Amino acid sequence: MPDGTHSVNRARLCLVLAALLWSLGSVFMRVLREPLGLGLNEPLLSPLQIAFYRGLFGGLVMLALVRRAEMTFRPLMLGMVVAFTVMSGFYLSALGLGPAANAIFFQNTAPVWVYLFSVFILGEAADRRGWQAVLLAALGASVIVAGNWPRELPPEDQRAQVFILFMGLGSGLIYAVVVLFLRVLRDNSAAWLVALNLLGTAVTLGLFVLVSDGPSGFVQWVTAPSAKQLVVLFVFGAFQMAFPYWLFTRGLRYVSPHEAAIITLIEPLVNPIWAFLITPEKDTPNVSMLVGGALILLALVWRYFPAKQKHKD
Repeated sequence: MPDGTHSVNRARLCLVLAALLWSLGSVFMRVLREPLGLGLNEPLLSPLQIAFYRGLFGGLVMLALVRRAEMTFRPLMLGMVVAFTVMSGFYLSALGLGPAANAIFFQNTAPVWVYLFSVFILGEAADRRGWQAVLLAALGASVIVAGNWPRELPPEDQRAQVFILFMGLGSGLIYAVVVLFLRVLRDNSAAWLVALNLLGTAVTLGLFVLVSDGPSGFVQWVTAPSAKQLVVLFVFGAFQMAFPYWLFTRGLRYVSPHEAAIITLIEPLVNPIWAFLITPEKDTPNVSMLVGGALILLALVWRYFPAKQKHKD
């Protein structure tokens, strides 16, 4: 097998593993925020508190793997960290405040944005199957949005649910921006890029709380988690966030951004399953989620289903 093909296949495997590990996000969120009898939902942590500690612990784990020579700085890295922070805040807020399937599927409108940005901004090569897969994924996300639009709720609750939906959609758009940053910066150490993103998220969120709530409010906010919660948050940051992003960043060295985005559609197919197993009363998928999920799965299968070879007589 040629070295190039071997590298691409290993990169795709990295992306599949990253997607599977990311899919455990709903498990950690439900364990930390739902009354499951584990005592891990007391005190109740906000999505931003969880994002802060997930970024802090995951970033420290990655930083321990970075050699001093790899600690380089480029102006683009600042934009990457800002985008990553906003994406994390939107996504975890949508995941923690609404049904897991909604937030996850909405974020995975990202392949559409990644495809458009990478083709028209980065000049990456496009192909017919890639476009078809992206359009199928976009159709699946649209079906889910339409089927879960809160039409029958009171006006105030409806506005709150719509806001949650748009946070999920916004996280998908900004996720695409993060992917493009990682692609452009792919020659830098993967561990260093991940450490910057995660620690940058923790610092930004911490400063936001410090400015908005003052020193005493920040101290109360940052010391709220119990010892058991801190252990779970450490595993959350290291295992579900840092390691898969390291795999994803390495995969982007050999795989185009739009192909990487299509491969990681595995995450929204698996994530709601974990959420349903933990909290079926909250996370039972409805018809539109099932139809939309089937379209997203079809997009993934179609992209990699072997094409017919044309034989010349």
